[in-house]
Amino acid sequence: MSDSTEPTPPLPPTRLDSASGEVEGHPAGAARLPGARRDGYTQLPTGPVGIEPVVVSGPVADAPASDEEWAPSVTEMIPVDDARLAPWALLAAIVALGTSFFVGWGIPVAIVAVIAAIMSLRRPVESRAMGRWALVLGLCATVYSLGWLVWAGMQFERLG
Repeated sequence: MSDSTEPTPPLPPTRLDSASGEVEGHPAGAARLPGARRDGYTQLPTGPVGIEPVVVSGPVADAPASDEEWAPSVTEMIPVDDARLAPWALLAAIVALGTSFFVGWGIPVAIVAVIAAIMSLRRPVESRAMGRWALVLGLCATVYSLGWLVWAGMQFERLG
């Protein structure tokens, strides 16, 4: 067992070498840095940024707030979105479904009904039930209309 009182051997002196020729200066054949001149940079890439005090506008944080100060005025009221899309989508889906029972040319109205139903389901103010009914009836009308168009195409093939 060794005693902890033994002196530690001295460390060798630290030796610093100067930088090699490859590090110093601009090596021959190397690409120039963008914006650098032959004699190097003469100014900083960006100018100094000034430090100005930030001016805060608005009510004083410590002042007591009154209800009148924070209440919106009549002219600042945000207009309410009263336009409803779900009833129009349902009406278009019903018309398209009725048309698709007889001919296949109701498919444009059915596609419009499906798109309007999807848009109405994405809006939070719309009736969900009406939007779902419009979507289901619009999809049924699309399928029935496509069935009519496929059948008509098959009949045309037999004639021609």
